[in-house]
Amino acid sequence: MGSALYMLTMRSTMVVLLLIFLAVTEFRPAIAIAIVQIRQIAAKNNVSGVFVFGDSSVDPGNNNHLATTDKSNFPPYGMDFFDGQPTGRFSNGRLATDFIAEALGYMKAIQPYLESGMPRAINLSHGVSFASAGSGYDNFTAQVSNVLSLSHQLKYFAHYKLHLGQKIGVKEADESIRNAVFVLSMGTNDFLQNYYVEPTRSAQYTVEQYGDYLISLLFGYVKKMHSLGARRLVVVGVVPFGCMPLVKTLKDTTKCDDDYNNVALSFNRKIKKALVTMRISLRMKTVYADAYSVIQRAIQNPKRYGFVETSKGCCGTGTYEYGITCKGLDTCVDREKYLFWDAVHPTNRMYKIIADEALSSIMTDLF
Repeated sequence: MGSALYMLTMRSTMVVLLLIFLAVTEFRPAIAIAIVQIRQIAAKNNVSGVFVFGDSSVDPGNNNHLATTDKSNFPPYGMDFFDGQPTGRFSNGRLATDFIAEALGYMKAIQPYLESGMPRAINLSHGVSFASAGSGYDNFTAQVSNVLSLSHQLKYFAHYKLHLGQKIGVKEADESIRNAVFVLSMGTNDFLQNYYVEPTRSAQYTVEQYGDYLISLLFGYVKKMHSLGARRLVVVGVVPFGCMPLVKTLKDTTKCDDDYNNVALSFNRKIKKALVTMRISLRMKTVYADAYSVIQRAIQNPKRYGFVETSKGCCGTGTYEYGITCKGLDTCVDREKYLFWDAVHPTNRMYKIIADEALSSIMTDLF
């Protein structure tokens, strides 16, 4: 009884501290204190780092080293990064996973695995991203853009784990990985760049069946992660892709596409249901990060989040440009007021908001 009361008190304290951290966005000293407290909670739970898998929402620059057109290692991308230089992130600054890693006390920017080189793996024991823009749960999605499939990302992670064991010891490497937070963020490309564009999957499945197929793949990948040592997993749901400026341009409408958004909602429900099963069958701690809802709330009530423009991106016209078509273009003046950076991806500020929401779930449900 005393132990249960202690755990309840600790959980309540974590929630209160996180709310303080999220609420005082205008008062930097208070934020600094809250970050310290969040890091203390992470330390008490032996959090060792952050490992990231996924698509452009969490790719910090792995695609820079691939023969693909899905790149963003050129201006104006990165103009609000620390040195104002493009990194390969599809943002004007940082990604949500960068902010999460910083809040947990490890690094301000997660490094891409392909840029690190194995000799530096010892320096990346607290976090690295294997994510590749254009990827998805379906290997065929990655093949379309010649990027790293999730299965390939996991092969790189297995290699990383082996090398880390050689550097710091197998037992120490296993413990570090077991205590790390794994983040998986993908799925949008499976629909937008695969199912709705390429004829193969749409001939095989209805969109609902395709969602089920993706979930079956997700199960397999998480089992592989588990076999490699993952015990704490955050899965980010797909965004309301019917509200992307590019989608609205292609649909010739100024409104969000409800059909696309309903597909996203349906798929997210499947993810949440799958995570419940994984918690039981694999005895993993899992968290669903609801990127859909926070973006949708910002679109519906922009003033609440300090946004002025939520219908178009900051790069070029903001209606269709992303990646290579955004290269060298002028941008909006006040990027802090925009939800979208290009016609597909959020701004640094929106990613920070997504990270705050994810941290709330991580602090209350993962530890």
